[in-house]
Amino acid sequence: MSHARIVLWLSLTLRPTRVLCTARFFEGQSPGLPNPAAMENGTGPCGEECPREVQETTITEGAAKIAFPSANEVFYNPVQEFNRDLTCAVITEFARIQLGAKGIQIKVPGEKDTQKVVVDLSEQEEEKVELKENEDLASGDQPRTAAVGEICEVGPEHSSWQSWNLAGDRGLLEGESYRRWVVGAPWGPEEDGDGGVREVFCSLQQEGLHVLEGLAASGLRSIRFALEVPGLRSVVANDTSARAVDLIRRNVQLNDVAHLVQPSQADARMLMYQHQRVSERFDVIDLDPYGSPAPFLDAAVQAVSEGGLLCVTCTDMAVLAGNSGETCYSKYGAMALKSRACHEMALRIVLHSLDLRANCYQRFVVPLLSISADFYVRVFVRVFTGQAKVKASARVKFSAACGPPVTPECEHCGQRHQLGGPVWAEPIHDLDFVGRVLEAVSANPGRFHTSERIRGVLSVITEELPDVPLYYTLDQLSSTIHCNTPSLLQLRSALLHADFRVSLSHACKNAVKTDAPASALWDIMRCWEKECPVKRERLSETSPAFRILSVEPRLQANFTIREDANPSSRQRGLKRFQANPEANWGPRPRARPGGKAADEAMEERRRLLQNKRKEPPEDAAQRAARLKTFPCKRFKEGTCQRGDQCCYSHSPPTPRVSADAVPDCPETSNQSPRGPGDAARPGID
Repeated sequence: MSHARIVLWLSLTLRPTRVLCTARFFEGQSPGLPNPAAMENGTGPCGEECPREVQETTITEGAAKIAFPSANEVFYNPVQEFNRDLTCAVITEFARIQLGAKGIQIKVPGEKDTQKVVVDLSEQEEEKVELKENEDLASGDQPRTAAVGEICEVGPEHSSWQSWNLAGDRGLLEGESYRRWVVGAPWGPEEDGDGGVREVFCSLQQEGLHVLEGLAASGLRSIRFALEVPGLRSVVANDTSARAVDLIRRNVQLNDVAHLVQPSQADARMLMYQHQRVSERFDVIDLDPYGSPAPFLDAAVQAVSEGGLLCVTCTDMAVLAGNSGETCYSKYGAMALKSRACHEMALRIVLHSLDLRANCYQRFVVPLLSISADFYVRVFVRVFTGQAKVKASARVKFSAACGPPVTPECEHCGQRHQLGGPVWAEPIHDLDFVGRVLEAVSANPGRFHTSERIRGVLSVITEELPDVPLYYTLDQLSSTIHCNTPSLLQLRSALLHADFRVSLSHACKNAVKTDAPASALWDIMRCWEKECPVKRERLSETSPAFRILSVEPRLQANFTIREDANPSSRQRGLKRFQANPEANWGPRPRARPGGKAADEAMEERRRLLQNKRKEPPEDAAQRAARLKTFPCKRFKEGTCQRGDQCCYSHSPPTPRVSADAVPDCPETSNQSPRGPGDAARPGID
């Protein structure tokens, strides 16, 4: 076959009068064909670029260069760079798995060319693939590859040729998308035996991933996908704001990715509802809204393909962390508890909400990676269809569920139980997939600016106990019984000596995730309290500390440091829990049309709220008068030696004032009262 090809691109649809576009000549390579959807959205080569505005900022992140207005009209937050880097790494490994099953090897800049294709197959299928690979290598065929910045599709050598009679079979092609390939020179129609005219058509089979970013803003994430993730067929960058879509078009032209990225202005929910058909679903859907993604989840679980990847970010952590349980229930269908393990509980609430919505359509989710970082949570799940798995999501089998095997009060501290959830109770990570992402990032650290942090977080995730939901914290255990806090290695060693499993959690620096029952954990804390005794006379008999410490431990804890108590990620000094690199590191204000610059808006908000929640300052006379309204507790006990110099009142206490709430008499009359964060004074319960 000659290497010279004349390729003619036909616009849809075939009409009685055929419209032929400009012919292009290529030497030994497949053509880069125009994208009709991109041309419709004004991002084609003939599209006119909108004029630049005066006040504009240009930033570079990853391989993308993005221009956005200095005023806060289009949302952008540099804090989310870790989120975007991690998403590019996850989608790359997802593409490696999906395309590897089709015999396509992806090429990532910076990786070795000898990297193997990753395929999820059974043992018998693996043997067949090995035999097929050996046959291909013996015949001298090169494996197909997919590179970044290119449309991943199969050329005519991998497609079947079909011959159509334009007169008789026109209806078969009506509304279909075909690209016409004519091999050989000169080109001309074929003559059939009946004197009719036939033409040869071949529909290119597109193997790459179809990606949707539902809320694209400036288009930064979509453009980074096009420039950094191989194996893509197309990326739809959608936003409901006309200003944002106009900015996406300009940034697409700026980065020369119009052949991959298609700007779209639509409501993200309606766009996903319009792609519910199996042939029109997206392989990857990325949702990163401002606040809660709850309004988009129902449409997302229907628009993602079978086994497709769904990436969801939640920044409404105040709701998910238990500050408003009713709001959390209305959005996610679960009650959040205000506890130290609120960050992992937030992840499990989001996973449960996704699975609950998918179950309505006989679908279910399989978590690949769940991250709690900075001020948000991020989950990566695959969506499948299966009635049997959907029934298993209820955790029961053809019978009613039973209540929790607990009493109304805790057997250890005597306090009431709090009921939260329901939450996702299964593992929140696929450790095999996490290991692949970690290996790829570690082998190519220069690919992402936040590679060091990605390595640290993923390393901690691989060390987590996958079958243990939630966790304790060191300060929580110590503050409950009012004792000194043991070191992380001491507590981990005690649990390991008692033959329990223990791990850290990426969601909290002081977390202790263990399969030890609560009774064993409190026995260890009772043994620790014996080494650092607590003054029992200061404890109220109804306090949790008094009730816990009044029981003798059955388990004798050993706090000798063990070598395996120090996890590998901690020994290597990886960046596991990053400190804020600059001031005001966190959420940004919502983008508003014609709004002020983000920094100006934040400064104005701080000025308006300055000291709004604080009491006005008082002088010495006002403070002395206020303290005289409190009776002196030591005077009541007959032990106050200050007399008239005491800053508190020596008058008999009024019935409205409780003796338990009376502060101590200070050592000197000019000493100001201690705040709630100061050390406890003698005589106070």
